[in-house]
Amino acid sequence: MASIDRRQALVATFAASIAGRLPAAPTPARVEPDETIALWPGLAPGMPATPPVETIEERSKDAQAPDRAVRGIVRPRLAVFRPATPNGTAVLVAPGGGYRWVVVDKEGYEIGRWLAARGYTVFVLFYRLPGDGWAAGPDVALSDAQRAMRLIRQRAASYGLRTDRVAAMGFSAGGHVCGDLATRYDARVYVPVDAADALSARPDVAAPIYAVQSMAAPMAHKGSRDLLIGADASPARERAHTPAHNVTRATPPCFMVHAEDDDVVPIDNTLAMRAALKAAGVAVETHLFAEGGHGFGLRRAQGRPVAIWPELFHRWAQTHGLG
Repeated sequence: MASIDRRQALVATFAASIAGRLPAAPTPARVEPDETIALWPGLAPGMPATPPVETIEERSKDAQAPDRAVRGIVRPRLAVFRPATPNGTAVLVAPGGGYRWVVVDKEGYEIGRWLAARGYTVFVLFYRLPGDGWAAGPDVALSDAQRAMRLIRQRAASYGLRTDRVAAMGFSAGGHVCGDLATRYDARVYVPVDAADALSARPDVAAPIYAVQSMAAPMAHKGSRDLLIGADASPARERAHTPAHNVTRATPPCFMVHAEDDDVVPIDNTLAMRAALKAAGVAVETHLFAEGGHGFGLRRAQGRPVAIWPELFHRWAQTHGLG
């Protein structure tokens, strides 16, 4: 833990030294995607007998800072943010929402525009939710994430992308989707439907941000755990859906951020994932901040050292040839 403490101190010093030189992470006005791509031809696989009804709840009273949460997703899809000048790298973004819904503005569209302004082509994932009765059960969001990665690679040429420069990023429960994808990208969780499914679903790098990771107490986020694997899940089922237990040498390099005062998803989730990555010999960069709470994204990070996390990701991605 001493090395992490030293790193945290260095990051805090770095944050303070550049606070006056780096532009603050903005809170964009209402931003909408440039286009939308359906993940599946026709109906998504494993439709429940009673399909969910997609609903959008606007949780903000500020028209300049929307906070939409989407539940009952029946049409999994990608919302695309195109840069003016593509840098050849795609980022698949999985917003959080505790597996109850998908929080599309704070952890999707805002980071989509931020990354697109720096040359990334961003695909925000509207993934199906495990509590809605899909046949894939706890693997339903992973099914959508795998399919999304394959579609991005299939369409890479039309977006000016390279197939070996596709990143994944996720927040909170979306961070679990990201971690699951990074460690189980080759798990057979759906029946192939077309030529895209012959392509790799492995991210070239992954960025689980204040991520749900463990499905076992005391680390587990109870709401996410109960919806994903059930309140009475066995220890074996918990392990099967805990990314740290599925890390291998083939897991892609990871970039992780967490705040120590996160009272929703304990920071131990990130520390356990880091330990598993280090043990497997996988490159990992971890940034821990004293303050930030949970769900800071861009807008809630402003004015604090944690606000530099997107710039840190951008610089880290560049060191891996993706920026």
